[in-house]
Amino acid sequence: MSEPAAPHPITDRVREAMSVSRRGCEDLLPEDEWLKKLARSEATGQPLRVKLGLDPTAPDIHIGHTVVLNKMRQLQDLGHTVIFLIGDFTSMIGDPSGRNTTRPPLTREQIEANAQTYYRQASLVLDPAKTEIRYNSEWSDALGARGMIHLAAKYTLARMLERDDFTKRFRAGSPISIHELLYPLMQGYDSVALKSDLELGGTDQKFNLLVGRALQTEYGQEPQCILTMPLLEGTDGIEKMSKSKGNYIGIAEPANEMFAKVLSISDTLMWKWFTLLSFRPESEIERLKYEVETGRNPKDAKVMLAKEITARFHSAKAADEAEADFQRRAAGGVPDEIPDVALAGAPLAIGALLKQAGLVPSTSEAMRLVEQGGVRVDGSAVADKGLKLGAGTYVVQVGKRKFARVTLAA
Repeated sequence: MSEPAAPHPITDRVREAMSVSRRGCEDLLPEDEWLKKLARSEATGQPLRVKLGLDPTAPDIHIGHTVVLNKMRQLQDLGHTVIFLIGDFTSMIGDPSGRNTTRPPLTREQIEANAQTYYRQASLVLDPAKTEIRYNSEWSDALGARGMIHLAAKYTLARMLERDDFTKRFRAGSPISIHELLYPLMQGYDSVALKSDLELGGTDQKFNLLVGRALQTEYGQEPQCILTMPLLEGTDGIEKMSKSKGNYIGIAEPANEMFAKVLSISDTLMWKWFTLLSFRPESEIERLKYEVETGRNPKDAKVMLAKEITARFHSAKAADEAEADFQRRAAGGVPDEIPDVALAGAPLAIGALLKQAGLVPSTSEAMRLVEQGGVRVDGSAVADKGLKLGAGTYVVQVGKRKFARVTLAA
């Protein structure tokens, strides 16, 4: 791709920054403006301000969130100022992006509880010593009613309804609450308050990020560029990674679980995960993909990915131990560390035992797994759905990865 002319020289460091910016991204808009910003920054020694906002709508961050966090860290390592914005104000509105119904607003208590863990977990990716942490209530609370009206006057309803999810809901006659129209405005105003040069987000955030550009222009600022990253499919390979869909990997999960979940993804999805989650050079990933296409076992590549991700959030030693633990499980062995569960009511039916031990969500699911041969007690497959276990201690296994040491009392 040819590089547009910039008022400052295009150095090797600028080319590197452009390469880092482009890797895996869906949109880099406008690309020529971003090149000019990078060249100016290199020439003047003034770092650019790179913003990412996350609303603390859940207590944990999963690796889907780290797709943009990884990009932030790479730009941070190139010397730019990274702003990790916690949307404690916008969380009370609720982001309507990609939704066909109104998102229930969170309470202040829920937001504060969730925000407590966000930065700690994000610091596993970002360099905390070089990260600017902000909360958008700093300037949003101060706007007041007069300021909100002044802000709303800078954007039209017609432009707001160009947004895809609003358009679909309007045509379908689904309700759109007025407070939802405020969300893109408030997110855009964050860019004004922070004077951001680049804002990152998932592809579902593109409209909101463009509102930020428009508002910065209205306020007499140089408009930010925007960089969107693809939404990461979860472990099921179908739906966007989401805790509500159960297809996520939390970055605070134990190393053994994290490693095993990465290995569970499909061989096809693995390459997208390599592009979006790995820090390996693209040339190395392409070489590895070629080796797999010409006969190498794809599991070798998947183990590399699983170890890299696990080591990032734990340690290299933990990743090695997780690999050894997975191999023991695959060979039919019992992991070194499994949860201990104490239950009463012996003799207890196998379905009730599995449910009470937290190994299955329901007794009907337990019965289904027994029928499929997916339940073992002390290493032996359970074939009898009517099995009852008396008082004692048992190692119970469900599927390949769920274990518990159950002590059953009368």
